Amino acid sequence: MLKILAVCLVIVYVDFVKATGDYNAETRNYVNEVKEDGSYNYQFDTTNGIAQQESGVGGYYAAGSSQYYSPEGQLIQLSYNADANGFQPQGAHLPTPPPVPEAILKALEYIRTHPYQEEQQQQQQQQQQQQHQHQQQQRPRHHQQPSQQYGNQGSPYRKY
Repeated sequence: MLKILAVCLVIVYVDFVKATGDYNAETRNYVNEVKEDGSYNYQFDTTNGIAQQESGVGGYYAAGSSQYYSPEGQLIQLSYNADANGFQPQGAHLPTPPPVPEAILKALEYIRTHPYQEEQQQQQQQQQQQQHQHQQQQRPRHHQQPSQQYGNQGSPYRKY
């Protein structure tokens, strides 16, 4: 029984490979160039519709594209850039986030146009502190020692 199952699996796999055509795929074009300045360029394509190309400067920048056919026969195309901003793929087959709900957009706009009360209070406190410091700087200062101000006693209070 186990042998029959194994034979069936092999037959299914062989039929799948024949249906996709990948087992007879051949390389039609192949280029691989690396220059002394660190830049490079490579590309290839095969008889079953797989194609890839990329160029860039090693470790700094790369841009390229690839394509292949899905098992359902759909052409999948991907283009990308990779640089200091990271890997940035683009393709119609890539998932996209759902749109932001209208209520969230309104809430974000309200928050943007109405700063927090705490921030306003902090700003008011800072302004008051700055005004107080400015007033302190404007007052004349008397640099007298207590003994000079109140005679030799050193204090306005008398001891009994």
